[in-house]
Amino acid sequence: MKIIGLTGGIGSGKTTVAEMFHHMGVPVYIADVEAKRLTNTSKVIKKKLIALLGAAAYTHGGLDRAYVASIVFSDPKILQQVNNIIHPKVAAHFKRWMKRQQGVYCIKETAILFENEGYKQCDLTILVVAPRETRIQRIMQRDDTTIEQIEQRMANQWPDEKKVPLADFVIENTDLKATQAQVKQIHKKLINTGEKT
Repeated sequence: MKIIGLTGGIGSGKTTVAEMFHHMGVPVYIADVEAKRLTNTSKVIKKKLIALLGAAAYTHGGLDRAYVASIVFSDPKILQQVNNIIHPKVAAHFKRWMKRQQGVYCIKETAILFENEGYKQCDLTILVVAPRETRIQRIMQRDDTTIEQIEQRMANQWPDEKKVPLADFVIENTDLKATQAQVKQIHKKLINTGEKT
C-alpha cells in the first residue's frame, strides 16, 4: 500500500480534503487527531511534557492546549522539543494502523510533513494551498483566536512557496467544487498508476 502524505498550512483546508478522500473509500490517518489522543493516553508523553513544560501542561481534563500553545508557538526550540516527544509515538501508531488497512493507497494527513522531513517516509505528497487572507478568515471562524496568534502559528510553518517544489500534487482549495474535482483527478491517477504530475 502506498503512503500519500497530505499537508497544508494552518487554515488551508487539508482536513476537508482528507474527508473527501475518506468519502471515496480511501483509508485516512489524521496525525493531529492521533497526536492529541496520545498526549492524553501515553504515560511516557505525559511524563516528558511535564518535565519540559511544567505541571501546568496538564489539567484534570488532559493536556492544557492553550497553556502549551502560549509557550511553544513563541519559542521554536521548545516547539521542536515537543514535536520530538510526540512525533515518534505517532509514527509508531501509524505503522500499526497501516497494517490493518486495505486498498491501493492510504492518506496520512499531517500539518508539518515537509518541515520535519516526514515526506521522506511517503511515496507521494499532496499539498493543499489557499490565499493567506482566506486561511486567516477560516481559522478565526473555526477557533477562538486572534490574528496575532494565527500569524504566530503560521510563522512556525514553512510558506507555500517553499513546500510547492517538494509536493507531487498541489490542490488549490478556494472553491469546494473545484477542490472536489482536483481530489477526484488525483484519486484516479493514484488508483491507476500512482504516477506523479
